[in-house]
Amino acid sequence: MKSIDSLIHASWVIPVEPRGVVLADHSIALLDGQIIDILPSSECAVKYQAEHVVERPGHALIPGLINTHTHAAMSLMRGLADDLPLMSWLNDHIWPAEGKWVSPDFVRDGTRLAMAEMLRGGTTCFNEMYFFPDEVARQAEHAGMRAVVGLIVIDFPTAWAQNADEYIDKGIALNDELKHSPLVRAAFAPHGPYTVSDGPLEKVVMYAEELDLPIHMHIHETADEVSGSIEQHGKRPLARLDELGLLGPRLLAVHMTQLTDEEIARIAETNSSVVHCPESNLKLASGFCPVQKLIDAGINVALGTDGAASNNDLDMFGEMRTAALLAKGVAGDASALPAAEALAMATINGARALGIDAICGSLTIGKAADIVAVKLDDLETQPLYHAISQLVYATGRDKVSDVWVAGRHLLKERRLTTLDEEAILHSARQWREKIAQQ
Repeated sequence: MKSIDSLIHASWVIPVEPRGVVLADHSIALLDGQIIDILPSSECAVKYQAEHVVERPGHALIPGLINTHTHAAMSLMRGLADDLPLMSWLNDHIWPAEGKWVSPDFVRDGTRLAMAEMLRGGTTCFNEMYFFPDEVARQAEHAGMRAVVGLIVIDFPTAWAQNADEYIDKGIALNDELKHSPLVRAAFAPHGPYTVSDGPLEKVVMYAEELDLPIHMHIHETADEVSGSIEQHGKRPLARLDELGLLGPRLLAVHMTQLTDEEIARIAETNSSVVHCPESNLKLASGFCPVQKLIDAGINVALGTDGAASNNDLDMFGEMRTAALLAKGVAGDASALPAAEALAMATINGARALGIDAICGSLTIGKAADIVAVKLDDLETQPLYHAISQLVYATGRDKVSDVWVAGRHLLKERRLTTLDEEAILHSARQWREKIAQQ
């Protein structure tokens, strides 16, 4: 009998790989932060002696959800400027508020609030784009949460840096600091085609290749962005970025609501990934990402929430449901984006886009024990015929009972174990008082 750290017993294990598989009455064995076995619960007693045994009858175990596009600190701006188009929202409200309030303290407190929300909703990893990424990295490591922090690049000065060269230099220095972090990695994060000029983008491409980092960028978010690029550069944003060398396996192209068939073919040809943020796009009336066309073309499509200032939550269960329903409407096909594919977008596809699929994204022997337990035996999820469909179409984030990251129990029966919920709530209220008076 082998001694291990933990055994988690559940009514269902949904590994995501292979796609659509549901293992009834199975357990997961954990040792040193990794999954070492997935086996029928009836076989555990003769095979393993566990220090901790967790019984979750009526629950499904799924991979930790990966929120592949966030602005975590903007949780402190949740509801600040609702019901406005993107550029009015940015120019007249969000950027002025950021100019006044963004600081290491703002990012620290906003990131803590976001991580608490994400963990309580089953998200174990987030791909971040915001100022003071060093502070985001510190908070993620302290909480024990997996993160990819964006090395933000933008042409104009902010509290984080004064020009594009300084953004890049500070980003490279932070990447060096994170080389030995077991949980936190970096990605270059040029904000968008309309806020970063050619020179800095060429440097990002060069350094991303040299340092082996992903590139995370808003692209083709709105029709105005596309028309503005045609007016300024004589070409659509994607064509400009392609000429600069950004398209390729490193690229995470976020939003992508304005795409031609030729552009979809080029994304597929270059093996670029797309990050779909359906609820933010709907709220800002940005347009519709043609998800099923992308999938049919063989493109890796991941899922993100965007920031809570434009969503207004970081709920990946809600995002999966919205993505699946919206894809059917856009494609005019009820079979578009089935539940198993939506779950893959929220897990393994995000890991692939970030280059961490050997570590997480599925419940696979040898991968990190990033695991979420979801209660499926409540009134709201009964009767249950197909567990994956129930997860996507009927389950809310409030059904998440437990979360493990690298085997560490960060949410235990709805209670956060590494973050102080009362302190986070108090901080959020203090920030509301300050920001509301601007």
